[in-house]
Formats: sequence, C-alpha cells, structure tokens
Amino acid sequence: MLRKLGYTNMATWQHTEINIGGRLVKAQAPIIVSASRSTDIPAFYADWFFKRLEIGYSAWTNPFNGVKSYVSYNNTRFIVFWSKNPRPLLDHLDMLEKRNIKCYIQYTLNDYESEKLEKVPTLEKRIETFKLLVDRLGKGSVVWRFDPMILTDDITIENLLCKVRNIGDQLKGYTEKLVFSYADIALYKKVKANLERNGIPYHEWTTEQMEEFAEKLSIMNKERDWNYLLATCGEKIDIHKYGIEHNRCIDGDLITRLAWKDKKLMDFMKIKVEDVPSPSLFGKPELPNGAILLPNNHYFISKHKKDAGQRQFCQCMAAKDIGEYNTCPHLCEYCYANTSKEIAIGNWKKHQNCPYAETITGK
Repeated sequence: MLRKLGYTNMATWQHTEINIGGRLVKAQAPIIVSASRSTDIPAFYADWFFKRLEIGYSAWTNPFNGVKSYVSYNNTRFIVFWSKNPRPLLDHLDMLEKRNIKCYIQYTLNDYESEKLEKVPTLEKRIETFKLLVDRLGKGSVVWRFDPMILTDDITIENLLCKVRNIGDQLKGYTEKLVFSYADIALYKKVKANLERNGIPYHEWTTEQMEEFAEKLSIMNKERDWNYLLATCGEKIDIHKYGIEHNRCIDGDLITRLAWKDKKLMDFMKIKVEDVPSPSLFGKPELPNGAILLPNNHYFISKHKKDAGQRQFCQCMAAKDIGEYNTCPHLCEYCYANTSKEIAIGNWKKHQNCPYAETITGK
C-alpha cells in the first residue's frame, strides 16, 4: 500500500506510507537515489539492493542520531551508483531496464596495487569491468574517478601521474571524464586515525603541489589526446586555469542527458526539453545561452541546483543516499566511511547472516 503525502522541494522527498506486516509506516519516496557514498553497494550489496528494489523499500539508519527510517522505491526514476568494483551490477541491469530506471556509475578506478592500500580486484580486471559496463550502458554512463590522490613516502606526484597515464591510456574512448580529489587527511579524523594506525607514512598536499599536479595532468590530457573533462570532487582550490572544473558527482545535467525522455523525472527536475530551431540565414540554428544539446535535435537549459545539505565545496544535487557507514569490506587504508576494519567486517558478517533484511546490516 502506498499513499501520497505531497512534495515540497527537490531536497525534501515525497513521503508515502508503506505496509510492513500489516503496519503502516511513513517512508521517504525519492526520485533520485544514491547507492552509495557510505559503502560500496554494487561490489558487496548488489543482491541485497536489487531484492529490496523488487520488494519496494529498504530501511536506513541515520549515522548521526541512530534513528531508523524507511525508503520507498515506488517513485525512483534514477540511481547514481558509486563503486570500486561494480562488476556485480552486470547481473542486475535488466531489472533497471524493465522498471525504466536509468543510472550512471561513479567508478573509482585507482592504482594502489603495489602499495596495497585497497582490497580490490586486479587493475586489469577492473579496467575490463569498466569497458563491459560502458558497452552495456554507454560511454557517458560510467565516470572514471581516481579518488583520492594520496601522497606518501613512496607515492610522489610523478608516481601518481604515471598511474593516471597508464589507466587513462586504457580508458581512452570509454569515458568522458576524470574526477579526482586530493587526500585531505587532516579534515577527516577517521582517515587520519586509520592511516596512522596502519603505519602509512602519508603527506598532506600543499597548495603548490596541488597546482603542480593539476598543471601536469592538464598537459597530459592534451598530449595523449584523451580530451577528458577534468574535475575535482569537493575541493576548495580553484584550478580552472588548467581546465579543471569543480565536479557535480550527482549531476543534474548528466542525468538529463541520459534520461531526457523520462517525463516524470524531467518534470521533477523542472527541465523543459525543447526542439532545436530551424537554421538561421547563416546556416546554424540559434540556441539560447547555456543550451545543452540532446539526441534527435533536442536541447535543454540546465536547472542543476546544489543540495544545500552537502558540504561547502560539494556541487551535487539532491539525492537520497541509502548506504550505511562502517559496512564496506574493501578496507582501504585511507577510508573515511569505516571507523575501523574490525567494525566493517563485523557488519559485513551480520549482513551475510541475513542478506535480504530491510537494512544492509540485517538489523
């Protein structure tokens, strides 16, 4: 049973009532879902998520106050996935197609193999996965992230550029964008504690080092004919002069490009898809300032609006994140989402004992 209770604005989702064992429970019913900034749902919880999507709802525990709430998928039209190993998604994409739910993937494809900073499949396997997903979803639907860029006693700026060059060459023709961030270790107590606990000799980035890396990356992008859009995630530093933008990881314009035929989604985002006008006397159609072209001779004007609830330098639009912290078994040494490896593994084991519960952890 689902009862509409009304919209307010893009950051406040419609609420519904869902029937759980004969009991009516209030639930958020987001149009756009984020899965997830808090944990790697595609890698470890894909079966859980798609089962809960089929059931119609899941539960989420607020990390700040411990309050449990419900999320209904009745209105969901778009999903942004975040992952370091999204290969399990390949077995579930048919369900999204049947439900007319579009998606794109923020794919963090780093190379810290020799340093053993991440527990992920081999780089070769992850690049293969990237290409398989692009073949299935399309080039714009898989965004390459090298995130974070971390400096240590053993990882220099030149080392990082070499790693980026190796991956960038292999992804040429398969992605439109490279998103990166500088490891801001001092800002994240969990990250600092995890690195120090595990004896990782990290270095903080200086402004001069950030500028040096940005300039060299920009030159590499041109010289190797990648022509990727370059963007930083959540960074204060302005490096536009190197052609590097502030990214919108949950990007209203990209969502529109991928799902412009979805009227319900476009109405929600207040996007009006227009026909490209006939050519002028000079042979080219005159489009309004800011027009973004779409297939089949259409265009739209961006309505992207930053989610006010995000951190200062995050440019993402509103989406309901359904993940939970302390649940990711990648066990990255620089992780911001796990308080400790032991807690994350403990929650992963709880999930395995009850893999289709309404919450990720089975609680």
